Amino acid sequence: MNFENKLISGLFIKRYKRFFVDIKIDNKTVTAHCPNTGSMNGLLKKGNKVWISKSNNPNRKLKYTLEIIEDRKCKVGVNTQSANKIVYEALKIKKIKEFKNIKEIKPEMKFGTNTRFDFLIINKKYKAFVEVKNVTLSRKKKLAEFPDTVTARGLKHINELIKASKKGFKVYILYLIQREDCNSFAVAKDIDQNYTIALLKAVKNNLKILCYDCKFSSKGIKLNNQIKFKK
Repeated sequence: MNFENKLISGLFIKRYKRFFVDIKIDNKTVTAHCPNTGSMNGLLKKGNKVWISKSNNPNRKLKYTLEIIEDRKCKVGVNTQSANKIVYEALKIKKIKEFKNIKEIKPEMKFGTNTRFDFLIINKKYKAFVEVKNVTLSRKKKLAEFPDTVTARGLKHINELIKASKKGFKVYILYLIQREDCNSFAVAKDIDQNYTIALLKAVKNNLKILCYDCKFSSKGIKLNNQIKFKK
């Protein structure tokens, strides 16, 4: 995924009302949209280096969007809207080894009455639903974790994936670690026990877990290498 425009660097000041962040750029303060509903645990330290994008849309109320925060000298992609773009790009170029023989990729596919999964993957042998989760949390060196707060939405997706599996679909959760400093991933059991229990139940119902990290450049963010899932 390439950035629309070159990112602007600054320093984090504060987050408030969930979707607003104040950023210091040179000698002025600007307010940017925060496209992340999680707690962003460990990232929101005053003075942390950040990168924001500037929109070309004149009708936008906030022209800046928070994209990246630096944590322990590592860039962390915090824009959850970027995750699906990164994965979609990787699927199209067959970067994800589990999906080499794709016939069709359908984003935002409806399942049941009120559920949408991020992708439906179709090939000659099967149909698979893929749900993408953006991961930013790292409390231990080289270990990424999810979730960073209690996630009712994430729990719902797991339960719906179990239903899809019972209807004959292959089902996957792809944890996209938008960091470069982790070589393994684990569920944050202490943060959301219900999510952990549901995930383990889903694995017994044929849910497959995929974990990939990312590579950052001045031009954009790309899906990089598969990393280990620690049960």
